[in-house]
Parts: sequence; C-alpha cells; structure tokens
Amino acid sequence: MRIEIDKEQCLGAGQCQLYAPQVFDQSDEDALVELLAEAPPRELHDGVRDAATLCPGGVITLREG
Repeated sequence: MRIEIDKEQCLGAGQCQLYAPQVFDQSDEDALVELLAEAPPRELHDGVRDAATLCPGGVITLREG
C-alpha cells in the first residue's frame, strides 16, 4: 500500500490521526494532515483504510498492491 494526500484540500478534522496515528499526524501550525509513512507496514493497513474512508475532505488516496 502506498498513500498519497492532497494537503491543500485538507479540512483539518483529524479523523485520519484518530484511525491511524502511526501514519498520519496534524501540523501544529495549521492542523492540516502530515503523512508520517508513505508505505506503512501491513498491520496498519486496516486503520489507514478506515482513515481514507472517513476523511471528510476525501484527501487520502490509497494505492493497493
């Protein structure tokens, strides 16, 4: 799995950080998403999928495989 984010469209809701805190963080400066792991280990994939599905701005794109 590879993750891409569109930080410019991020709403700063923080849902991604709640579901996958090892992969996503929020900037202290503007509360926008920060990607910590572009290719997270398999054990984190379920949380990353949840974060992508529940992102209110739809800024997380997953490339599976």
